[in-house]
Amino acid sequence: MAKEFKLTPARVKELEEELQYLKTTRMQEVVEDIKEARSQGDLSENSEYDEARNEQAKLFGRINEIEDILAHAVLIEDENESNGRIGLGCKVTVEDTRENEVLELRITGSQEANPMQGKLSDDSPLGRALIGKTAGESVVIDSLVGRTEFKILRVTR
Repeated sequence: MAKEFKLTPARVKELEEELQYLKTTRMQEVVEDIKEARSQGDLSENSEYDEARNEQAKLFGRINEIEDILAHAVLIEDENESNGRIGLGCKVTVEDTRENEVLELRITGSQEANPMQGKLSDDSPLGRALIGKTAGESVVIDSLVGRTEFKILRVTR
């Protein structure tokens, strides 16, 4: 069974735009680079040609990767559940009771996760612990620095 990629509609749009750019503009740039390098003569000792072919391989790899992600994408809808439980697409405010620090997080799929931007994957230890919980509850995470308790302060969509 193929892996499913949990994505918001905005992320799907970003990937579709990137794919379009790679297949048109970037592909043409790489083709031109190969043509130019090929015109310089002996291909066996032409580092520009080798580099252009490597760039082409990277381009094809990224195109295939994006197509695979889009083919197996599962959209995360920002549905508004009346029970207030944490799910994909939720914005969560938690307090790290060890550090007395308040964090604002958005629960996303692994393709969109970016901890530096407060986007937390549902596959991460904290993400898994938060799924299904409500404001007022606490979760405990075991990590390399020990056990950390997070109190859920607010859940919004």
